[in-house]
Amino acid sequence: MARVFSGVKPTGHLTLGNYLGAMRKWAGVDQHRSDALFCVVDLHALTVDHDPARVRRLSRQAASLLLAAGLDPERCTVFVQSHVDEHARLSYLLECVATDGEMRRMIQYKEKAAREQARGGSVRLSLLTYPVLMAADILAYGADEVPVGNDQTQHVELARDLAARFNQRYGHTFVVPRSTSPGVAARVMNLQDPTSKMGKSDDVGPGIVYLLDDPDVVRKKVMRAVTDSGRGVVYDREARPGLANLLEILAACTGGEPVELAGAYDSYGALKKDTAAAVVEALRPVQERHKELCADPGYVEGVLRAGADRARGMARPTVDAAYRAIGLLPPVAEAAADAVR
Repeated sequence: MARVFSGVKPTGHLTLGNYLGAMRKWAGVDQHRSDALFCVVDLHALTVDHDPARVRRLSRQAASLLLAAGLDPERCTVFVQSHVDEHARLSYLLECVATDGEMRRMIQYKEKAAREQARGGSVRLSLLTYPVLMAADILAYGADEVPVGNDQTQHVELARDLAARFNQRYGHTFVVPRSTSPGVAARVMNLQDPTSKMGKSDDVGPGIVYLLDDPDVVRKKVMRAVTDSGRGVVYDREARPGLANLLEILAACTGGEPVELAGAYDSYGALKKDTAAAVVEALRPVQERHKELCADPGYVEGVLRAGADRARGMARPTVDAAYRAIGLLPPVAEAAADAVR
């Protein structure tokens, strides 16, 4: 079986974009066809100024929502990144293989650093180097596939480059992964700014549908979505991004095709009404299951504990092999055991 790894960052409340673009496919497809690991990548939330209590709270919520979306701990591994030391252990080794130029070419670093500087803040070193930690997340498990949105493909390419470079210099150690995309709704856009992704880290949310929004709030946000000038309902992502976003959301929720759905509407209002209803229905089972999980926190904690144990057992042999390959002495007890054998 192919091995799949992906994760969510607890920097904000998870959104419709996270669900349609990733989580639903993880639950409906990936966990059934592969040896799959899904991780709350909490270490990545530390690259910018943050409230520690909020990171902990959002990490618990993200884990609960992954399970509410349909991830089954009997079929896949669900865990929290910081609970498995191998991520940080491997990250430093890969920093010793990566170059400064590679890090500074990362598009997300350029964008986030510019925003931070515009606010008068300082840019943390971890913001520059976190793509290496992301590579460690992937390579530690020998992942073959990494389901990501379009904005993350550059990071998977870095993981590929670092794996190949390490293998060439120090001997074959890592599987070279590839990114996969879910296609339609891979990048759900902001309802108020359809040229920008519906990001969970945004400060305000009138254009963002959160997974735990009340149905009335969902309807209001969708009905107020920005559309485009022009006549008729047509699917044209370049010329009519607002309509295209609504059509892609509706298609993802109903299983249709955006172009075909466009032909069924002669008004923006009717399209918005049906899209709102489809989103509410798509989120209903997730919200109901999340409510059940919140009433049983011990179950979620048990899942995360077992998931971390399983993930640690999978990652440690690869990371230990990388330590040996790059030239580090094994711990004394381990070296003595090898001598006896």
